[in-house]
Amino acid sequence: MDFYDIAENSTVAEVIDRFPIVEDFLDNLNLRGLDRTLPLPDALENGDPEWLENLGTNVDDILDQFADFLEAFVTPHESAADIESITVVGGHDKSGKAENCSITVKHGQVLSIVGPTGSGKSRLLSDIECLAQGDTPTGRVVMIGGRRPKDEERFELEGHLVAQLSQNMNFVMDLSVREFLMMHARSRMSSEPEKIVSRCFEKANELAGEKFTIDTKVTQLSGGQSRALMIADTAYMSSSPIVLIDEIENAGIDRKQAISILTSNDKIVFMSTHDPLLALSADRRIVIRNGGIIKVIDSSDEERESLRHIQELDDEIMKIRSMLRMGEIIKPGAWRERSI
Repeated sequence: MDFYDIAENSTVAEVIDRFPIVEDFLDNLNLRGLDRTLPLPDALENGDPEWLENLGTNVDDILDQFADFLEAFVTPHESAADIESITVVGGHDKSGKAENCSITVKHGQVLSIVGPTGSGKSRLLSDIECLAQGDTPTGRVVMIGGRRPKDEERFELEGHLVAQLSQNMNFVMDLSVREFLMMHARSRMSSEPEKIVSRCFEKANELAGEKFTIDTKVTQLSGGQSRALMIADTAYMSSSPIVLIDEIENAGIDRKQAISILTSNDKIVFMSTHDPLLALSADRRIVIRNGGIIKVIDSSDEERESLRHIQELDDEIMKIRSMLRMGEIIKPGAWRERSI
């Protein structure tokens, strides 16, 4: 993409409409007052010449900065597009005992992390989030695509390779769901922002226990609704190939469907959970104790058969939960006649 050509043949307003992040570029250089009906070079030429002189720059330098800025933020990072796997190389537990393991997870796969509260599940997620290189308390090393990540992948592009969905989601901007999703779609350069916003909203409502409208303010969403919105956003808009989820069972959403939409979009998913249904639904599970990985278990046919029975029990619990929310009296066996 030729960003110089875009600057010379589009008005500033057209460029901002196409790449909303350009507003930040103008803010950083105190250029908000430019005539937005002109292309950037013309707007700069018609601006206050003393401003450029005081800044010690010129129009050509500004255009170079503009092209570099968009190159960094708009062009997908090649490492994110190429990542097909992530490998966690074991370090040690809290007592210093070696983990002696190497775990590789490919795109479209789910790995659950189980263990008692305080055993170190969140620490493992943190190691993956920062792409640890033996520089965290556990001494673990995380590789992407079989190689060690570059420094810019770990630090300069923070959040680009890894997206994390925490237990608590709090919005501070007083935007509607539509405005929030549209802002994300435009900043992520979606070619069809209206379509992707509609898809994210519909999917979020499928996940949420209680429906909400696209004009609802994000600050008015419940915890479950917020989590559903961010899962849909991560699945359909985020370029991050790795997704970390901390105890999704506490979110009040359709957790199985949440995992399904993430993996169907080729994400690599690590989830910390106490939920047997989620733990057994994963391709593999890591067992954590005393801060260390003590076992990695592959899903077996026997466990998958057990999962079918657990699913039936879970469906009954879901029906009972729905009846309680609707204010119904729970009579023996009444839920068996209902659909979820």
